[in-house]
Amino acid sequence: MPYYNLLGQPIKLTRDISLRSKNKSKNVKLALKFDYEYFDGDRSQGYGGYHYDGRWVPVAKKLIERYKLNSKSKFLDVGCAKGFLIYDLQNEIPSIETHGLDISRYAKEHAFKYIGERITLGSCEHIPFPDDYFDATVAINTIHNLNLESCTASIKEIMRVTKNKKNIFIQVDSYENEEEHKLFEQWMLTAKTYLMPHEWENIFKELNYEGDYFWTIIGFGK
Repeated sequence: MPYYNLLGQPIKLTRDISLRSKNKSKNVKLALKFDYEYFDGDRSQGYGGYHYDGRWVPVAKKLIERYKLNSKSKFLDVGCAKGFLIYDLQNEIPSIETHGLDISRYAKEHAFKYIGERITLGSCEHIPFPDDYFDATVAINTIHNLNLESCTASIKEIMRVTKNKKNIFIQVDSYENEEEHKLFEQWMLTAKTYLMPHEWENIFKELNYEGDYFWTIIGFGK
């Protein structure tokens, strides 16, 4: 169960909480629809515009190297949004079988055409694929959008559908002290389960999780 920085991001990200200090309750409701506002609306409601910019290319290359993916591999991105990661992975290995899973119809409809066809609408609590179907699976900043019970169920599902249980990457929201906890709650819109690193690690151990993991921890600008 290695701690692994797949995205190559700083250990702590910097965010300006003033962007979400107004109309927070309204913005949370809009974000939880996972529709236009969340993906392409104002930053106070989500991404602030989620467009293809090539940021997932190096991530796709790292996935190929770490999990030994090839033209015969099957890959799943849980919470794939508009499918940019599977698009870039497909460009790196044109014959690879890629799939995305997301609850957002808006994201699927606004993916590149043939990538949208690879995205299944659904929840990570019940992944609609057979046991051991995928050679590698990732869930990046996704499962923490569920309550703890459903979050645990999702980890079990991700392990179920992945053949090699070590070829999994999960990234979740976390915090290291009470100040970060309070500030995170001012910033977050969709997360329901956010724990300290040792609490996440305890859950992974209880589930016999063998894959890679990393945290999203915010260091807020003031």
